[in-house]
Amino acid sequence: MTERVRWLSTKEAAARLGVTLRSLYRFIDQGDLVAYKFGRVIRLKEADVERYIEVCRITPGSLEHLHPSRRAGGA
Repeated sequence: MTERVRWLSTKEAAARLGVTLRSLYRFIDQGDLVAYKFGRVIRLKEADVERYIEVCRITPGSLEHLHPSRRAGGA
C-alpha cells in the first residue's frame, strides 16, 4: 500500500524551518530543497522538508571557526 504524500505550502514549510519565505525560495532555487510547481502553486513534500532538517544538523566540533579564542589558547 502506498503512503499518502503530505504537501506543505511554502508558508507552512518556511514556518517549519523557522526561516523567511525569501530564504525558503533561495534553498529551493539553489537545489538544496526539493519543491514542486503545480500551475502557479509551489508545494513541498513534508518528508523532504524533514529530511532537509536532518541534513542541516550541525556536527559537534564543526563550529570552531565561530570561537577562535579557544584555538588561540584563550579562556
